[in-house]
Amino acid sequence: MAFFLGVDTGGTYTDAVILRDETEVIASAKALTTRHDLSFGISEAIRNVIDKSSIKPKDISLVSLSTTLATNALVEDQGGRVALIFVGFRDGDLAKHSINDALRGDPVLQTKGGHNHAGDEKCRINLEEIKEWILQRDGVSAFAVASQFATRNAAHELQIMELIRNLTDKPVTASHQLSSKLNGPRRALTAVLNARLIGIIDELIGRCGATLSNLKINAPLMVVRGDGALISASEARKKPIETILSGPAASIVGAKWMTNLNLGFVSDIGGTTTDVALLKDGRPTLDAAGACVGNFRTMVEAVAMRTTGLGGDSQVHFLSEGLKGGVHLGPKRLVPVSLLAHQEPHIHDILDEQLRTATPGEYDGKFIRLISSPDDHGLQSRDLKVLSRIEKTAKSLRSVIQTRIEIKSIERLVSRGLIQVAGVTPSDASHILKKMTAWDAAAAEKAILLFGRRRKGSGDLLGETAEGLSKMIINQLQRQTASFLLESAFHEEEKFDDPAEELANNIIMVQGLRAHKNIVKIDTGLNLPVVGLGASASSYYPAVGDLLKCDMILPQHSDVANAIGAVVGRISRRVQGSITAPSEGQFRVHLPDGPKDFLNEAQALDCLESFLVEKAIDQARDSGAADIVTKVSWDIKKAKTEAREMFVEAILTVEASGRPRISH
Repeated sequence: MAFFLGVDTGGTYTDAVILRDETEVIASAKALTTRHDLSFGISEAIRNVIDKSSIKPKDISLVSLSTTLATNALVEDQGGRVALIFVGFRDGDLAKHSINDALRGDPVLQTKGGHNHAGDEKCRINLEEIKEWILQRDGVSAFAVASQFATRNAAHELQIMELIRNLTDKPVTASHQLSSKLNGPRRALTAVLNARLIGIIDELIGRCGATLSNLKINAPLMVVRGDGALISASEARKKPIETILSGPAASIVGAKWMTNLNLGFVSDIGGTTTDVALLKDGRPTLDAAGACVGNFRTMVEAVAMRTTGLGGDSQVHFLSEGLKGGVHLGPKRLVPVSLLAHQEPHIHDILDEQLRTATPGEYDGKFIRLISSPDDHGLQSRDLKVLSRIEKTAKSLRSVIQTRIEIKSIERLVSRGLIQVAGVTPSDASHILKKMTAWDAAAAEKAILLFGRRRKGSGDLLGETAEGLSKMIINQLQRQTASFLLESAFHEEEKFDDPAEELANNIIMVQGLRAHKNIVKIDTGLNLPVVGLGASASSYYPAVGDLLKCDMILPQHSDVANAIGAVVGRISRRVQGSITAPSEGQFRVHLPDGPKDFLNEAQALDCLESFLVEKAIDQARDSGAADIVTKVSWDIKKAKTEAREMFVEAILTVEASGRPRISH
């Protein structure tokens, strides 16, 4: 008999479960995620679940962690300050491929170098120029390196990586380490995002490891990758970008384990995001184009998941357009006022004072607090001035902001993970409607009443009562969820040419959901079941099922599906390589240390297969896999010319997988 501990650290809650022999959940528990020090929330959740299970810490054979932190960080523009060395690309590539957006003003050196499609050096790199630039990059947390056609020849990236390691103690990410596919600019984007996430994931894993040690749990620690497979904690520290969509991927694995569903949607609502994926033949499909999170399309292999900034802690925005007005949710996350008051009761005094003021203020019901030191973040002088007014004890946002331009400083400080902003969220509305009871409902009521003092286009108040406003907020969450599920469904359809968003919100579709019957009868809906996951799914999703006229499945333990999925997955390492034909009769195998030429196709294929099989097995073993099996697949492209076949290109993919080694 073996016991497996699964932990999921989300934006709001940290979940923990213990399974017996991967077949039965014997205990589950939750704790608030403590962003200022993740170890507190992790420790509390683990202690709670061990107490509930009545087993001893030494009985645990494996610990596995899934997390939404990397996904949330990209959605919320958080992470460390990075420096990019961009080698051999065209001048417009930084802007054209969203790399400038990912950098957010962080430094970049665009320099000559790189290789061509055949792996031959196009231009030598200027190591002296690069060295001088590196030495001037004070205040960055990590480096990213991308060279043109590095997957055909990684020599320039390897040289620059070695230079950075000799000159600094900062981590460095090279694009060829993250993907073997072509599309250099997108690999560069992925490398930037990986570098930005290193500090966030390193802290999470470090805190988790320290907690396990303090609790006397001596078991291997695994982390869920974005495709639902497991990797070792050390691998996750090097390639945190692979953990984007980790939580959602774990939730799909957990959903399959709980329901045994073969065809249907999985919709997982958290504090910050809602994640939707299609289960087909009982398995989630991988996104062939690479994982897309927020506005960024990466080169990371992950489940074909669609993510939107909609969750229980989404910011509620006032819509002033039109006579009726209204609200919209997301994509940014706020700390719910009900949670803040639960932690810091003194904010009731601030809320009471704002309610007594006859003239409503723009920032009423919003609060701000410091959660991290600004050391080594390379902040602008204006941002530092704003930061100097913020304390670890929550203050009203109005008392901090002196000019409207400082809102941009607040946004930058939030994106750096230095401060938190609190305000009205669906979680607050849920406390008013008694769908939730964990936090301070009285504070939520005061904040929502302040929010309702805004004036619509008609001149009337947005809302007179906290209950009425709360229903408006929850209804909007359910409508946005239903719309996003429809968009996800239309993305899977093959018979429509129009954009999925337009189809989901088309007037015929909307009227069909309302069962329009007049001269024309319209009846539309979602034709597949939906598995609703997340702590708040049971509160919000039954109405979503009614809106879409579909079966809504809310399985037992759906509130801890991510933690369950974390411990029932397998370790899987997938590597890929290519062979090209620079000239007739020449077969070029592209290896990390440079291309290798053969005059015989079979010899080239054997060389690449041997290299990749060994590499995949080594990676799986390093990730903690036992009983490793491999699967090899070839994609060989040939062209016919003058009644004979000519070799064009071959792509080899090797997957090595196995269950994690466990302690005894």
